[in-house]
Amino acid sequence: MRDFTSLLFNKRLLWLQILIALTLGVVIGLVLSPKGAALLDQQDAEQVAQWVALPGKLFLALIQMVVIPLVMSSIILGIAGNQDTRFLKRVGLRIFPYFVVTTIISVSIGVLIVSLFNPGFYVESQLLTNLGVSIAATSSEPLAAMSIPERVASMIPANFTQSTLDKDMFAVVMYAGFIGVALTTLVVKQKLLLLDLTQAVQSLSLKIVNWAMHLAPFAVFGLLCDITIRIGIDALVGVSAYVGTVIVGLLVLLFVYLSLVCLIARLNPWTFIKSIKDAQLLAFSTSSSAAVMPLSMQIAEHRLGVKKPIVQFIVPLGATINMDGTALYQVIAALFLTQVFGIHLSNSQVVLLMLTTVGASIGSPSTPGVGIVILASVLASFGIPPSGIALILGVDRILDMCRTTLNVTGDLTACVVMNRWLPVRD
Repeated sequence: MRDFTSLLFNKRLLWLQILIALTLGVVIGLVLSPKGAALLDQQDAEQVAQWVALPGKLFLALIQMVVIPLVMSSIILGIAGNQDTRFLKRVGLRIFPYFVVTTIISVSIGVLIVSLFNPGFYVESQLLTNLGVSIAATSSEPLAAMSIPERVASMIPANFTQSTLDKDMFAVVMYAGFIGVALTTLVVKQKLLLLDLTQAVQSLSLKIVNWAMHLAPFAVFGLLCDITIRIGIDALVGVSAYVGTVIVGLLVLLFVYLSLVCLIARLNPWTFIKSIKDAQLLAFSTSSSAAVMPLSMQIAEHRLGVKKPIVQFIVPLGATINMDGTALYQVIAALFLTQVFGIHLSNSQVVLLMLTTVGASIGSPSTPGVGIVILASVLASFGIPPSGIALILGVDRILDMCRTTLNVTGDLTACVVMNRWLPVRD
């Protein structure tokens, strides 16, 4: 019994703890769910779900508490802490085109998969009638439209305090990038003083993250049990073709990542998957790239052998703008709803939808559930009834878990690819 307990609480076996927590969360959730074994009625089940989810909410709160100082300190150190001043130019000229290209590949996969499976044709009209076509009760409101010049201007964080309050991670990354670049121009004495301070901020943030990771298995159990109690399995039945289409698309995207790992990074794909499984499981459970970011940084540096400057720059940046799984999901969801409502999009409109999805996914907050809000703005741009979100809202959390897993996998893939392309001096 003592050996079993030490096995469960061994931090080196975090993947096993999370896997056990995943299984227990789903099984117990189905037993307690009114839509499962119906051990509890609806009201009691909702009360239990709130308490069961408490460890998960505490875990996410702890991570969110330090994610901004961690992102800022990591990017600043990644830029200014590297002795090779040519590193910044080389990484910028490679990583941004890489992120854009992989996002375009992901939305292209989404369009092809939807064209192949046509999931919208499997939705019965009775399901639409039962759901109604109104989401007035939900919080998914389209974002205000902005012109291209306004979008370009808004990329510069005019008010850092407001960006922090809004949890605008893209603005935080931009702010940290400017500070990092400016630091490289200072005299050595000033630069070293500020770098020491930034290093201390990063160390403090990682210490709090280390405390939070002790809660990770309990958080996984609570979050999975909570969502299973609330949705049961009924929500999956009516839109199973849509769910299956998204999952197939994500699997194809995973194959693309593994191909990049094998052909460019020259790593064994199976070894790569085994090395990152902890981050994937945690991403699947929490649906938050930000929550997984500290673990991803540790895995990239210590298991995958990626140089520290690359890890400090790419992982926080990728968690903010490299949302390939989210982009794929959004384009599939939009085309699925066009099929459901019988809306025909021309080829030029499909291309415009792809470009809009690429732009919408870049800089989207790395927090659970934000994808559905961004999707509402994409739908509004193409005359697709936003009320159709009611059709996919029930399964969004499950798909959010899946696409977050691919987002994190994409960040770690970018690390090993850039580590191959960008030799950095120790």
